[in-house]
This record gives sequence, structure tokens and C-alpha cells, in this order.
Amino acid sequence: MRHSIATVCLSGTLEEKLRAAAGAGFDGVEIFENDLVASPLRPREIRALARDLGLTIDLYQPFRDFEGVDDATLAANLRRAEAKFALMVELGADTVLVCSNATTSAIDDDARAAAQLRLLAETAERYGVRVAYEALAWGTHVSTYRRSWELVRRADHPSLGLCLDSFHILSRGDDPEGVRGIPGEKLFFLQLADAPRLSMDVLQWSRHHRCFPGQGGFDLAAFTGHVLAAGYTGPLSLEVFNDVFRAGDPGRTAADALRSLTVLEDALARRDAPPGDRPSVTLARLPEPQVPRGFGFVEVAAAGEAAGRIRPMLAALGFAHTRDHRSKPVQLWEHGPARILLNAADPRLGHTWDGAASVTALGLVLDSPERSAARAERLCSPVLARRQDPSETPLHAVAAPDGTAVFLCPSGDGGEEPWLSDFSAPAVGDVHSGGGPALTGIDHVGLHQPFAHFDEASLFYTALLGLSPGESTELASPEGLIRSRALAIAGGGPRIALNVSLVGDGPRADTAGGVQHIALACEDAVAVAEAAVAAGLRTLPVPDNYYDDLAARTDLPPHRREHMRRLNILHDRDPDGRGEFLHFFTPLLDGHLFFEVVQRIGGYAGYGARNTPVRLAVHRTERAA
Repeated sequence: MRHSIATVCLSGTLEEKLRAAAGAGFDGVEIFENDLVASPLRPREIRALARDLGLTIDLYQPFRDFEGVDDATLAANLRRAEAKFALMVELGADTVLVCSNATTSAIDDDARAAAQLRLLAETAERYGVRVAYEALAWGTHVSTYRRSWELVRRADHPSLGLCLDSFHILSRGDDPEGVRGIPGEKLFFLQLADAPRLSMDVLQWSRHHRCFPGQGGFDLAAFTGHVLAAGYTGPLSLEVFNDVFRAGDPGRTAADALRSLTVLEDALARRDAPPGDRPSVTLARLPEPQVPRGFGFVEVAAAGEAAGRIRPMLAALGFAHTRDHRSKPVQLWEHGPARILLNAADPRLGHTWDGAASVTALGLVLDSPERSAARAERLCSPVLARRQDPSETPLHAVAAPDGTAVFLCPSGDGGEEPWLSDFSAPAVGDVHSGGGPALTGIDHVGLHQPFAHFDEASLFYTALLGLSPGESTELASPEGLIRSRALAIAGGGPRIALNVSLVGDGPRADTAGGVQHIALACEDAVAVAEAAVAAGLRTLPVPDNYYDDLAARTDLPPHRREHMRRLNILHDRDPDGRGEFLHFFTPLLDGHLFFEVVQRIGGYAGYGARNTPVRLAVHRTERAA
């Protein structure tokens, strides 16, 4: 299918928006009237620029408050419409979006409204223009697609059809299945937007909180499936009002937007639909998503003094320095299946690195890295160019939105993973021995996101790796709220937790949530904590008030709580009481990174969110000391 985007989705001038849309790979655009009015380019110049960029102008919008008016207002509205139709001829746009009347003076009379829409369509026909009528969710009298279709049906003119907007339909809780009863030739345009589920005024929800497909809570695959089943053959087009998008880099936003439509189209292509329900358009499929088996490694940038601080911490947690990379200043530290790479070079992919310890790459084990690399390419996430010795194992890597490198590692088919052959035994005297109770792997990695890229990162990881996003959780820190979303899949595989400070980018964001962490899995958190403390690790101190509260809200035996208190182990439990979670933390390294050791009992699937405010407060106190 063709892909289109409304210029209102992007920041910048109209020329910048068109270039961003074309650069991302869109086929067409909807031109928002405000963008054209503010542009120094004349309509014919805009038309020529779009043509030179390979873009069609699929829609001009919006034309407001036309129908359901008195005769004097109708005459003025028709004069206004003729001026816009003449402009559209110059612009090269053949479809105009007409929104349902949202004024308090609108007349509730279907016969009048239908007759007036027919007059508008007759006027449009003389200019070779089509009218796509849309029911606004806050329209005074026409606020549902069913009523807008009734008016279009009664008007009965070939130049008048419907524009269906997913937000206006789904935000009201309307059932989109009824769209199937509308003739496909009367579906002139389709606008798509996702949104988080919020309890607020629908107009404010629409104007500020829409997002791209896959970034909110609407089932856009089902919605779009109904529209295609009705016979719609136009473009999939995005109309997203979002304060963050309209302040961000237009090229990056456009790439994120096209990624969202690509994922949506792939989901539509994979549906099991009966023969009579198949769309009349061709849907593009992506290479099959592969859920990684787990983390092959997590790479941490740590040079000089930073490396000197992290090595003793790893050794106390049971890791041993087992190998060195043959051509790069990278150490491999292992404890059972858990692997940490310490990179003394600057692996930040062009980002500023201040020398502090921080997560810079994730190595994910896949059955077919080539297939995932091909999927990444189709998702506007091209494989990174890397300096690599010819004798080294070829590894594909792509950049996540926050700059983290995601390495796609072959599994090794039951033997040693191939990338490990690029490492040799370390020099004598440079070996740090580990030990203690076994770790069972890396449970999850927590990555702080720039404020503007939280939804983009969520879509990137879920689309590329087939992970499922959990509900966003808001957590209280001493310096503002943090939003967290876990990406995982039932039955195993890696877990990634994305965190963002809700106060935006700035010094408060750094202190409130700008840290990363690596969570190590084990089967006995108490034993691991005892061994780590005996080896010299100082676990993050937990206030006694926490354990007083724990006694009040749980039935944990007093001796067990006391043992946990001495080791600074925290506790959580599933709402049904069947699953438990034990975990402890290290102090912050260089203000950016900490480790967590976790034990999941009885199928516990959470992340100890109840305890996060305690951890945030103690880390804040230690950093300020």
C-alpha cells in the first residue's frame, strides 16, 4: 500500500516537512492548511517541490464548519470553498477533508446537512476535487462515522465520500466493524493515529496525545482490517497531533512514522482472513520477527578510573575476567551464562561519552541474525557500519533510538556462540577470579531514554524483536516522576525496561531517571548477597522504615525479614500472592550505572515497581553526599 503523512505530524517549515517525509520514504503527504498559509512558496511551487521529491499531495485539510448552517452562512461557506478548490487545483491535490460542524450554532437537521453537503460536492466537481467528510469525535451533532455515512448516503453525489479517522472512532469506543457495510468507493480517505488510554476531554486528548500506530492502546490492526475489508484502496495516512513530535527533528520523526506504518501493514498482511474478507490492495510483509533467546552479552563503556571501579564490583558479584578481544580493548567478564563486556574505547556511536561507566550495547542471541538484519533495514533501522578485522566473526548491529548498539548474535546451534572465538585468554596477572553462588543469566536491562524518544524506542524494540510492551508505569522519585515500560514476551527471552523522566531533558532528568542498570538473575538472592558482601561488595542500604512497612503488609517471618534487612534485600509479591520477587542493588557507578540481582519465585513477572521509589531515594542521597 501507499504510505502518506500529514504535515501537522512534523516540525519545521512546510519545505522541511516535505523533505523529511520524502527522506523517510513516504509516498505522499496531507498538507495542513496552516503550513501552506505560513509558507513563502506559492501553491504551484509547493506542487513542483513535492513532485521533485517524489511525493504526491493526497489531501488538503481541514475545511471546517460547513454543513448544518443557515442560508446566509451557507452562501459564505460556498464562496470560501470555491477559493480553496481553486487553490487545490494549483496545488495538485484532488481531495479535501471537510470536518463535521463543531460550532454551537450548528443546526441539528440531517436533511439540511445532507443537502448542503451535496451543494459542496457539486461545486467541488467543477474543479475536479473530491470531498472527504469526517465526523469529529467532538462534532456538535455529527460525531460518529455512522451518522456521517448517513449524511453522505443521503447527499448521494459521486464527489462526496467519507474520511475515516481511527482516533475519532476509537476514542469514543465506537465499534469499527460497521465500516464493513460502507461501499468501498465511498471511502475516500483513511487517517490513522494511535493514543494512550487516557481519561480526559477528547479534544485535548486528540490535540496533544496522539501517537503513531503501535505506540498507544488502540487496536489499529483490527480497525484498519475492517476498512480494507470494505474495499478501501487509498493510502495508509498518519494524522498525529503530538507536542513532542512537533518539537522534534522532522527527519527522525518521519522515519519513526514510516516504521509504524510498516509494522501495521506487516500485521495486516499476516492476518488469517477468509477469502471474501481479503483486501483488494497488496500488503507488504516483512521478514518474520525473531524473538531473541536471551542476552549474549551487555557491553559497558568503562575506561581508566571507571574501569577500576567496576571490576571489583563485578568480581564481588561472582564474575571472572575470562578473555580479551583480539583486536579491540574489550574484556569479557563471565559468571555462568551472564556476560559483561568492558569496552575501554568509545563505543557511543558518535554520542558524547564522559568516561563514566554506562551501557552502550546489547548482544541478543538469535537463530537467524541475517533475517533480523533484513527486517531492521525495512524498519528504517539500517545495519551500522563497523570497524571489523577480516578474521573476526561478522556481527550485524543496528542503532536503537537512544544510540545503544543492538548486536544480532548467532546462537551457535548448541555449541559456543561464534562471537566468543574473537576473544582469547587474558594476559597473566590481569585475571580477576569470580565465584560464589551461580547466576542464571541477565534478567533484564534498564535503559534511560531521552524524553522525546520514549515511544520511538518502544516501537523500535517491539517491532524489531517481537517483544510485547507492558503498560506504562509512573514511579515517584525525589525529583519528579519517571515513566517506565517493560518490553518482554511470555515464556522467556530478554526483557528490556525503558525509563524516561517526565520533566523532560535537562539536569533534573539526569538526576531523576538518567541512569541505566543491568539486572542479573539467580535462584537464591540471599546466597548471592551473602557471598557478594563477604567478597567486599557494599549493597545499596535500604532504610529500616522499609522493613517496618514490610512487616505491616506481608506475613514474612521476622527472622527472614531481619536476614533481608542485614543484606539490604527488598521484597515484592504478585497481586494474587503466588509469585514473589527478591532483589538487591549496588550503589551507583559514576552516577550512571548500577547492578541489580533478582530472584523470581512462582512465576513472578514484574520488576519490583513498589520498591523503585526506595531505590531512587537512596541513590539520590548517595549521589548528593
